[in-house]
This record gives sequence, structure tokens and C-alpha cells, in this order.
Amino acid sequence: MDTNKLLREAGINDPKTFRLAADMAKQGYSQEDILKKLSASAVRKIPNNKSPLPYVKFGEVGLDIPYNVIEQMDQVMRLPPAIKGALMPDAHLGYAMPIGGVVGMLNTVSPSFVGYDIACRMTVSFLDLGVADFFTGNTKSALFDDMLAVSRFGVGSKFDEPHDHELMFDPLWRELPHLRDLLPLARKQLGSSGGGNHFFDLLIGEVTAETNWLPFDVGDMFVAIMTHSGSRGTGHKMAQYYQKLAAKQTKASFSGIPKGYEFLRMDTDAGREYWNVMQLMGSYAQASHHIIHDSFLQRAGIVSLGRMENHHNFAWFENGLYVHRKGATPAALGQLGIIPGSSGTASFLVEGLGNEDSLNSSSHGAGRLFSRREAKERFDEQAFLDDWTESGRLYDNIAPDETAQSYKDIERVIALQEGVLVRVVARMMPEMVIMGGNTPRKKE
Repeated sequence: MDTNKLLREAGINDPKTFRLAADMAKQGYSQEDILKKLSASAVRKIPNNKSPLPYVKFGEVGLDIPYNVIEQMDQVMRLPPAIKGALMPDAHLGYAMPIGGVVGMLNTVSPSFVGYDIACRMTVSFLDLGVADFFTGNTKSALFDDMLAVSRFGVGSKFDEPHDHELMFDPLWRELPHLRDLLPLARKQLGSSGGGNHFFDLLIGEVTAETNWLPFDVGDMFVAIMTHSGSRGTGHKMAQYYQKLAAKQTKASFSGIPKGYEFLRMDTDAGREYWNVMQLMGSYAQASHHIIHDSFLQRAGIVSLGRMENHHNFAWFENGLYVHRKGATPAALGQLGIIPGSSGTASFLVEGLGNEDSLNSSSHGAGRLFSRREAKERFDEQAFLDDWTESGRLYDNIAPDETAQSYKDIERVIALQEGVLVRVVARMMPEMVIMGGNTPRKKE
């Protein structure tokens, strides 16, 4: 009996296990008994695939999608659990998996493919406020003050008097020691937003297509607020914790997996635990958005006519696969989505078309054209300030590396998806923007 061949065919490539199997064969054990006894304890050194599985790219490589993004996604699709993948037109370089990448994996979830800002998301609330009224008197300036009063931005930002929310009584916070230790931080940061590309906007929109869910008709103009943020410091620390755990477990069972591309099996306690923590971080991010919107509405004395929202940087179990959307938006048939532009450009409300090649996904924004470092070197901050001053729009803390020039053309990104991945139903332009940068406030 060739026990080495038997074990290799079962995905086991461990010298110690080879020796045990040979001894068992000498003792008269059958092939079935050898596999049954050794499979559970064996170290399965399954190699990284040499060639990536094919995946669909929604955009032209070299024009819309950089070549270094292809290199990253190729590595994702070499992983043994990877089954199906796609790149959205906003795709750009990320940590391990590209931002704008989507991958469906069999029985595994990767913390780094979900991302370090777990459950980053978008939320839009439609205001019971006429466009003409917004521009009347000091309404615009007063609403900007209201936005500033209820928001906190940037690394370490928090509230001196934490917000109350039933989410903080979820028993999972106290069941896991590494999560319990972060409970004070989570309480203080609930309702705040991150730095960088996270924002709080007030926009003027126009309905461009018939819907059965918008509180407006085609051609109507409307006022809305929109937020972008995730699970803050707690989510980041949870991502780090489980990525280290994924690296340890992957190394024990697979060979040749590069750093950052590791994963957790969903038939293990660690995989199931991460999944539950990811869900909690999703609820935490959602609660923060709701607090921002509700606090603004209460302070401004305005009623909301409706709200829509969606995650990115998350994983979903769909059609037998764990679908990771890192900087990508769910876009199943009829599913509502928000695709924001950069500071100063259009944002869009969409309905998904359920394109199976994209794993029912769309972009989550315009996507970076230049890294933060490149953007700071290329663009003149004063030119940006002059442009916003001339436009009459109000801003606070928009960093130079978050200006429109740092991003791809949102109009082309949308055009590549219109009728393919999504149907655009409304277009919105920002009038007031707050971010987590360092640009001085511009007030009327």
C-alpha cells in the first residue's frame, strides 16, 4: 500500500503523518481506517494554485482598472477556496484584495478581504425640506451648524457624553474577552465617523427614473443628507485580531499563501466567531449612522421622508459561497444602493440588476485614481479651496488627498455600470461636506 500517495490525494502532505500511516499499514489497517484516523489530526499543506481562476472585469484594464490591481486580484483567485470573482470599475489597490474587488469563497471567510473598516456603509435620509427653502435666508448656514454640532470625525474621535443604544447590550460584547475590553471605546465612539474618505454631506438631488420606493416623482428635486463611515476603532481592532488568527490557522493547513490573503474556515470555532463579530460590527456601524441622522433631524427640526442604506466591506453567504465585497455594493435584482462620488462630484441612487458575473455587485464609489501620498504631491490645496469658495458650497475638514482630482471620473464609473450592474434612479450634488481631514472650515 502506497500510504504517501493515499494521503497526498486526500490533501495531506505532512511527513509526520506519512510515518504514522506507514506504521498503521504494517499493522494491517485498511486504507479507509488510515484516512479516518489520521485526517482529523493531519496538517493539510494544500498549495496555493499556480494559475488564477478567471474573473470578470467591469472596465478596461490599464484605463479603468490599474495593472497592479490585476496582480492583486489574480492572487485572490489563486487561493484554493476562491470559486468566483469580479472587479468593479472603481477598483484600485488595497491591502491584499483590491478595493472594488468581489470574491466568492467556499466554506471560508477572509478578514482582510472584508477589510479593516468592517461594515463600512452608506446611509441617505430624504428631508422634508424644499430646495427653494434650503436656499432661503440663513437656512443653509444654520443646517451646516447643525451638521457640525452632531458629528465627530477622525482617528480617536469620540463623544464626551456617549450615546445610548440597545446594541451595546448585545451579549456578544461580554462573551468574548477581546471584545469586552473594547466596550468602553465602542461606547465613546458610537455615532462618530472615521477620517480619510468618510463624510457627512447635504445634497440636492433629482429623480431621474421611475421607482416605487422614492418619496418623489421623476423630475422632482429634493434635499437629502448622506453619511459614509464604518465600525470605527473597535472594528479596526477586531479586524487585526482575526487577521492574525487567520494567518496562524492558514499557515497550519496551507502552503504558499501570501501574507494578507489568509482565511478562516467556517467549520471552525474561529470562523464562526469572526462571522458573529462581523455581524455585530455591521450593527454597530448602522447604529452610528442612525444616530448621526436622527440627531441632525432632531436638532434641525426636520422630518425624514425616508431612509436607505447599504454595507460594503462585508461578507454575505449567497448561493453556497461566502461573498466578500471589499469596497463593493450589493446589487441583486431590485436591491437599492448608494454610489457616492468624491467631494464635489455627483452621487447616485441605484437599483441593482442582479448581474451574476459581478456576483450581484456594483461599485461603492468612484475609486481612487492616485494614492493619498501622490494626491498630496500633485494637487494644490489652495486651488481646491478657491474652487469651493467660488461655488458657494460649504465644507469642513476636506483633506487635499480627498479632493475630486484624487479620484476616478464618477461619470465614467457609473456609465460602465448603467444597464449592466445597476439602474440609476437619482443623481445628487453636494452643497455641504464635512470630512475627517484638516482643511479649515468654510462658512458663509
